[in-house]
Amino acid sequence: MQRSKILKRIVLAAFAIIAVRLFFIQIIEHDAWVAKADEQHTMLETIVAKRGEIYMMDQNEPVAVVMNQTTYSVIIDPAVTDKDGIKAALNEYAKDNISADLDKVFSTEGLRYSIVARGVSHTAASKIADKGIAGVWFQKSNQRVYPEGELASGILGFVNADGLGQYGVEGSLNNILSGKDGLLKSISDVNNVALSIGDDNVKIPAEDGQNVVLSVDRGLERGIEEITQDTLNNSPAEHAAVLVMDPNTGEVIAMANLPNYNPGNYGAVKDASAYNNYTTEIPYEPASIFKNFIFSAAINEGKMDADTTYFNEPYTEIDGNKIWNAEQRGSLNNHTLTMRQALYWSLNVGSIQALKFLGDNPNEITTAGRERMYDYYHNKFRLGQATGIELIEAEGFIWDPHADIYGLNAAYANMTFGQNLSATMIQTATAFSAVVNGGYYRTPTIVRGTLNDNGEIIPLTDDAENKIEDKILKDETSAMMREMLINNRSYKLRAGIDREGYDVGGKSGTAQVIVDGAYDDSMTNLIGSYIGFVAPAGEMPKYLIMTKMWGEGQALSGGEAQELFDVLSNYVIDYMKIKPAW
Repeated sequence: MQRSKILKRIVLAAFAIIAVRLFFIQIIEHDAWVAKADEQHTMLETIVAKRGEIYMMDQNEPVAVVMNQTTYSVIIDPAVTDKDGIKAALNEYAKDNISADLDKVFSTEGLRYSIVARGVSHTAASKIADKGIAGVWFQKSNQRVYPEGELASGILGFVNADGLGQYGVEGSLNNILSGKDGLLKSISDVNNVALSIGDDNVKIPAEDGQNVVLSVDRGLERGIEEITQDTLNNSPAEHAAVLVMDPNTGEVIAMANLPNYNPGNYGAVKDASAYNNYTTEIPYEPASIFKNFIFSAAINEGKMDADTTYFNEPYTEIDGNKIWNAEQRGSLNNHTLTMRQALYWSLNVGSIQALKFLGDNPNEITTAGRERMYDYYHNKFRLGQATGIELIEAEGFIWDPHADIYGLNAAYANMTFGQNLSATMIQTATAFSAVVNGGYYRTPTIVRGTLNDNGEIIPLTDDAENKIEDKILKDETSAMMREMLINNRSYKLRAGIDREGYDVGGKSGTAQVIVDGAYDDSMTNLIGSYIGFVAPAGEMPKYLIMTKMWGEGQALSGGEAQELFDVLSNYVIDYMKIKPAW
């Protein structure tokens, strides 16, 4: 009897404990347990936005040069998925796509979601799905495809494994191209099969990225790259960069950076510097090309013209430093020359003289001269600062006219011939466009707009607001500079374009390179550049080409860069069907 009473009390106590526990679970801890149940039976799937494609122009029609290919990520729930089954399926159908250590995934306590393979083809994903393994599902994604291979890799950039655009247009316009991912939330059974009925199901659609159209002409770009690569193959130069622009609009129609790489296999490069776009991202000292800008400034301010004379000496002394003409010619030394001759023979003493004229004193560099030169270089030509082109840009450097440094006048003297400063090719070419196009500085552009579903090109929303168009030089200044630049073509290697009915003008630059903090006076490291234009005789320029060639330990001259310019100019005349004046 006593035993039965004790047993009854034990049973009642047990029921009381159970009742209390159920009360806590159902009433006090209700929300927490519901959340745990939802967590185990709720599927959250990202609906990946389709990345916008990238187009170039094929004459007047946009054509896709960067596209998407549908692939899948394989996702598992380690608490449900059969380890051996998924291992075998992945090894059989998607061995090269496995992205996780499966042993570590299955040994991680509490893990309910893991991406175990990426970039799986539709065929392989279907075969894995046919295995019917519990707790396995697939997330659709887009893999970037570059059908043109290495073409224009410096412009395009690539998309990394995380889906982020890197370098080139892929990087600079990532926000426009990438779109916005959506979300699918659904209640599932124990096998992660979605249940179609339920108030908790949520679907937020993805917003696909926009298709972007570049102003670059695909056929022209390919021809420019092939010609430039052939030049590299027959030159000591290791690298070359080429920029082709319409100087009247600022549109870039070709932009080459060689050697190229394949954006679809970007990890194969030996050095990350291969990703650089040398026309926009790498400032350098363009050397005598900059004589165009100091001459333009002095002419525009009415301080000199092409026929103004000065006494040319082998060197001039500034701040105790002897600054020599790069090439010594006895017939020119200690003679009175015109400024046209100074540009023709690319005399450093002559460009320094232009700065002296600019400062109202033909015998020395003045504060007023430095201030005016800075105003033109930095404020009007916008050298040493980003242009606003739709690519990743570096700025460069121009000395302030009141910088507290020893030898400031010497620094400014060197800047007249493009040393002791830095600028990118796109900055230099845009400034040169203003010199020859009638005096208009226009923001360069490489993006025409986005392509809508009707095949219409829509300008970027903030494009007009950010574009600059300034009249910085007089018509007469630009005309005089064009005449002097055309005159330059009668000197040195001028056999590239002999066609009747065309005007060709340009200027070379051979730059010393800084090694270990100082200029390499051995002249074994030199960068060669050339910038020029072609126009039907007597008309405004139709296009501008800038070339740059360099290599570690190599002495490349402006003459070699000019030879490349000459070949490219003939090609562009033919490709663009530019008619002569007669």
